[in-house]
Amino acid sequence: MALPAPVSALVAALPHLRPDDLLPRGVPPRALAPGPGAREAAVLVALSPGSRAGAGHRDGPGVEVVLIERASGGVHGGQIAFPGGAAEPGDASPEATALREAHEEVGLDAQGVHVLGRLPALPVPVSRFLVTPVLAWESDPSPLLVGDAAEVSAVARVPLDVLADPVHRRTVRAPAPGPGFVVDGVLVWGFTALLIDAVLRHAGLAVPWAGAAVVDAPTPRYRRRGGPLRGAADGPVAGGLAVGRA
Repeated sequence: MALPAPVSALVAALPHLRPDDLLPRGVPPRALAPGPGAREAAVLVALSPGSRAGAGHRDGPGVEVVLIERASGGVHGGQIAFPGGAAEPGDASPEATALREAHEEVGLDAQGVHVLGRLPALPVPVSRFLVTPVLAWESDPSPLLVGDAAEVSAVARVPLDVLADPVHRRTVRAPAPGPGFVVDGVLVWGFTALLIDAVLRHAGLAVPWAGAAVVDAPTPRYRRRGGPLRGAADGPVAGGLAVGRA
């Protein structure tokens, strides 16, 4: 199976990655051991050929990644995320969890998805999950639709080059400084931003972004169903991705 050069580079890096390799340079180390009672979970990093060129891409449309906006409510309500969720008793592996969740949340057809491997599992202390990122490739991307509006409010395929563009980068206080991105006016931060940053670096797509604006992480009080998400220094932020809204 032929893969674009950035995806091939990422696959080649997988066997050598440790959890601390996912931390951005210059970001203070954080506890990487899961806390007591951490539950297993998985997310799908679903890559596919791009349908639109990202800023500065000279060789065509590049590669896109599936991102969702979580529905309001809950500890991660209103946040941008990868499709995924908690492991269920019938799941044989993190890959099974990630594919099942992606199908339930955005209708991703597992028959057209080639699993490429795993990135190291990382804890998400606020929700007490140990999350395994599963890397996958769709050579012929399937249509995406919100499957459960109680969990997902929007879905989109976002070009990696758009995410790599320094104009879309932010440093987020949450409370320690970490990477952030602005996608269609929405702030991406936390675990999702950390993982996007790692994907860009190990795929050879990272662009220096020193001097990015520093913003505060949104909190639930900023989020109103159908209203704007406010991201401190960015002012009012449009509440959702550009396509696939429920």
